Amino acid sequence: MSRSRPPLRLAAGRLRRHTPRGLRARLVVAFLLAAAFGAVVTAGFTFHRARAAILDRAAETAVADLRSQLDSLAPDLALPPTTEDLRGLTGQIDQAGGARAWHASASYRGGEPVSASRGTPPVPDELRESVRDTGRAVHQRTEHDGRPWLALGMPVAYTSDEAGNGDPATDTLSGLTVYAVFPLDDDRADIDALVTAAQAGAVPALALALVPALVAARSVLRPVRRLRHGAERIAAGELDTRLDTAGHDELADLTRSFNTMAETLERDAAELRRLEAGARRFAADVAHELRTPLAAMAAVTEVLDEDAASGVLPADTEDAVRLISEEVRTLTRMVEDLMEVSRFDAKAAPVHREDVDLRTLVTKTLQLRGWAHDERVRADLPEPAPVRVDPRRIDVVLGNLVANALHHGRPPVTVAVRVSDDRVRVTVTDRGPGIPDDALPYVFDRFYKADAARPRSGGSGLGLAIAHENAALHGGTLAAANRPGGGAVFTLTLPRAASSPGTT
Repeated sequence: MSRSRPPLRLAAGRLRRHTPRGLRARLVVAFLLAAAFGAVVTAGFTFHRARAAILDRAAETAVADLRSQLDSLAPDLALPPTTEDLRGLTGQIDQAGGARAWHASASYRGGEPVSASRGTPPVPDELRESVRDTGRAVHQRTEHDGRPWLALGMPVAYTSDEAGNGDPATDTLSGLTVYAVFPLDDDRADIDALVTAAQAGAVPALALALVPALVAARSVLRPVRRLRHGAERIAAGELDTRLDTAGHDELADLTRSFNTMAETLERDAAELRRLEAGARRFAADVAHELRTPLAAMAAVTEVLDEDAASGVLPADTEDAVRLISEEVRTLTRMVEDLMEVSRFDAKAAPVHREDVDLRTLVTKTLQLRGWAHDERVRADLPEPAPVRVDPRRIDVVLGNLVANALHHGRPPVTVAVRVSDDRVRVTVTDRGPGIPDDALPYVFDRFYKADAARPRSGGSGLGLAIAHENAALHGGTLAAANRPGGGAVFTLTLPRAASSPGTT
């Protein structure tokens, strides 16, 4: 049994693949199925009525012919008749049947029917009982030797006026019943011709139904296709897209709803752009206006730092000066970060690319920040890694990643460079607790801090966002994850240059 299941599943898969999936194809198929169903129902009803009419006409004609023959032959029959009289009567009826080729038999007062010819099909018992019960002519269709036959039963009556007083004569049954059975081959041929004609007309009818089906499908799908094109244009950013409406059907109502939706989207998008532009302009203006007073404050704090270092200030004043100096430096970095973010938003961040070895950039970053000989930081730079980047921006990315690992993780922090076919990857790994799973999707969001309980954690929440933007400016990516053994790992991926600096 298990061997037979795969072919069944394969057959089901093939059936699904061959099932029409397009709306146009499904509409045409549905129209054709409806037309075929209507044609089958109409043909079946017509066939049933025509078949009944043919058979009823054959029965009525046969009854009339048999009655006519009995009217001419029965008066000469002596009552009560003998078996030979009955056989002679049926022989005369058979001869008078001519082309109808019926086989007659007769019985007197319920006796067994007597026939003049051999091979006469038996008279059905139901027919004999019906004639006896009703006293009228009865016919019944039957099967014999695989052929359709019509059996007739007709009682013979005579007219009498025994009183002789001029009253109307009455018909009295004589006890004689005549049966006739004849084949319906000609009628069956007529019925078969009806079936053949219906089958021959089905294919042209379906072919003709295909034309209105295509026209109907096209008229229905035209507005649907326009709606699809309109939705694609809106998805591409053309929010001023509007569709022409005509008519008062459901598709016209859908088109009007689409236009209303597009108008609402355009209005909301314009409002969002206005608010976003205002927010960017506000942040840029605030950052720009803060640069001048911060520069003055930085100059003053440098002087105060020198006085604090010389020991001329009281202890409390010295602590206050150091605190102010640190906060001024933090605020200065935040203002610079805000200025950088505003450049990203305005698509105005300059990129000055150079062909460099990424190992050189990593080494300079560690040297400039005093990490080159720091036991907490390790560099793993096994092979040349040619890239074409802006050294200043990559330095910002690397410095931010290492500082973030030292501040939030646990040493040692490992900076590793690896080269693949067309990409260069830099990983910064620490041995700390890692990044909470619920914070991983948001670590590159602006102003996001994983430890919400400590908003004053020393950072602005913009460093990783700026690093992510810088990676994107170079056609690269920056991703965050957790190591299986503990600790966070940040991966910077950049396109590999064609050759190393200084080589061909």
